[in-house]
Amino acid sequence: MKQFCCCDVVPGCTASFRSPHEDRILQAVAEHARHEHGIHDLPPHLLSRVRSLIHDLPSS
Repeated sequence: MKQFCCCDVVPGCTASFRSPHEDRILQAVAEHARHEHGIHDLPPHLLSRVRSLIHDLPSS
């Protein structure tokens, strides 16, 4: 399972996203950015930053 926490990019945002697939996280982040942060198109540098911050959760 992979995870991305929005607060790693937007301090104070409590949204986090989990999925086994990075593509699904990126889709959810794009929708969240649109609705919660007013970002309608993720610029390449921001997309790259989000990708770099997606990490694997430890197995339980």
